Amino acid sequence: MKHLVFAGVGLLLAGCATITRGTTDTWTVNTTPVGATVRTSNFFSCDQTPCTFKMSRKAEFDVTISKVGYKTWTGHVTHHVASSGGAAMAGNVILGGVIGAVGDAASGAMLDLVPNPLSVTLEKDEPQPANQP
Repeated sequence: MKHLVFAGVGLLLAGCATITRGTTDTWTVNTTPVGATVRTSNFFSCDQTPCTFKMSRKAEFDVTISKVGYKTWTGHVTHHVASSGGAAMAGNVILGGVIGAVGDAASGAMLDLVPNPLSVTLEKDEPQPANQP
C-alpha cells in the first residue's frame, strides 16, 4: 500500500510545471556589436552584452539597449504559455486536479519569456550635417 501511495504522489508531481520547470527563467540579450548597455523597466541591468538574467517567468517589461555611436534601441518582453509548460499544466489537470493547475498558473511556471534570447543589431548613429547658409 505504501508503494502505491508513493507512486501516486510521484505521478502528481511529474505533471507539475512548478516543480519540473521552476518559476524563474534565464533571459539572454545579444547585440551586434557586443558591449552594449542593457536596462530593463523591472530594474535589471548589465554594462556589456552579451548578458543573461534570471527572472520570473511571469515578468513583462521594457528593455533599453544603448551603446556610444549607435542609436538607442527600445523594445518589450512579454511571456506566453510554453509547449512544455502547457504539457505540464495538462498533466496537472489530469493527474493533480485543480489545486496543482491553479498553483502552476499562479506561479507562472507554465510560461516562457519572449523573445528569448533577445538579439538586436544596433544601427550606427550618423551625425546630422550642420545647416549651412
